[in-house]
Amino acid sequence: MESPLNCTSTNFEKVSLSRFRSLASCLPQDSKVFREPWGRSTVVCIDLINCPHLFPLTSEQNQVLTEAIKELGLSHSVLFRVGKKILGWKKIDRE
Repeated sequence: MESPLNCTSTNFEKVSLSRFRSLASCLPQDSKVFREPWGRSTVVCIDLINCPHLFPLTSEQNQVLTEAIKELGLSHSVLFRVGKKILGWKKIDRE
């Protein structure tokens, strides 16, 4: 756990994405997960560059990712990519 004296936005981002990975255990360890600004909002990017054969994800995997993103309030969308190539985009509905 980070020291309260080391609470920068970078550290918060690392902790948030680490928590996301633990909630979304269906993601392969060699995938890259980061957030990226898009206009006035931020999207969660899942880069499958090291495991492109795993896309498309199953509906169960999509549900787990959606719930993890909602729980942590990370974004309103998730972007799936392989490097710079966009494979898919999913809007996260806030119920």
